[in-house]
Amino acid sequence: MDVSSRRLRYFVAVAEELHFSRAAARLFVAQQALSKQIRELEGDLGAQLLRRTTRSVELTPAGELFLETAREMLATLDAGVEATRRAALGESGVLRLGFLVGAALELTAPILEQFAEKYPDVRVELREFGFNDPAVGLGDGTSDLAFLRLPTVVTDIDIVPLFVEPCVLAVPSAHRLAGRKSVAVDEMLDEPVVVARTADDVWQRFWTLDAHRGEKRAKIASFTNSHTEEIAVVSAGVGCSVMVAGAARHTPHSGVRYVPIDGFEGSVVALGWPAGRRSVLVDRFVQVALDVRDRETDIVSLIEHPFEAADPEERARIR
Repeated sequence: MDVSSRRLRYFVAVAEELHFSRAAARLFVAQQALSKQIRELEGDLGAQLLRRTTRSVELTPAGELFLETAREMLATLDAGVEATRRAALGESGVLRLGFLVGAALELTAPILEQFAEKYPDVRVELREFGFNDPAVGLGDGTSDLAFLRLPTVVTDIDIVPLFVEPCVLAVPSAHRLAGRKSVAVDEMLDEPVVVARTADDVWQRFWTLDAHRGEKRAKIASFTNSHTEEIAVVSAGVGCSVMVAGAARHTPHSGVRYVPIDGFEGSVVALGWPAGRRSVLVDRFVQVALDVRDRETDIVSLIEHPFEAADPEERARIR
């Protein structure tokens, strides 16, 4: 049996008003058309729902039972329609957000807080990815959106850059360069390198400074699987590692010194998503991230210019 939602709404209106004229006015339909729809509904159901006299309209026992059912059906339908509408507008749903260690650094929390405040019915599922997947789940569709560090071998990604973070050379505390205020790229090229283990050769070449080596290949001292492992290996004196300046703030280590690198382009942190698949939810998040980035100028300044920090203790920790 196919009972239309229109007939259900017509019946509920008559049942609540117990008056065809008032129900017709409430529904903005002609009374004759309303009466016809109710008769057809009763015919489809094979039950009399309303008892009519010249003076009154009242529900039959079958009508009272069907009124409860009709209200439940319409409530479910209306809720489903509203949920669908809100999902289409990016006001609800689930957003799978991938990130590498550090995500967007100090911008991460205000971005997530602003998004949650603006879209409270969107559930953001956060997932951290290791060095083995610098594309942060965008290559295989695990992530809808991701904080990633460029470059990556995965090319079918659309991106919006957020900021560029300078890099440092992480060296053992007793290393010859540990006391330097900065180090030039050329001074680092003979150092044994600790680098992430990944199949993404584009990403790996960036972090081993291959663009500055010419035909000379990096001396790989050790491959690591995580940032904490990387720091532990450096502190053990196995080799040096190119890292972002934020490592000094977020993962200080007594056995490691972070020396700013001169003449290196820095690390671009961007929001990325599968090419051509910028959903409404992704669009909402990207816009919030850009709004927060543009508003939080002090945070961006700390990230992009950490060596100019006014706090001497902050400068000492970085250098």
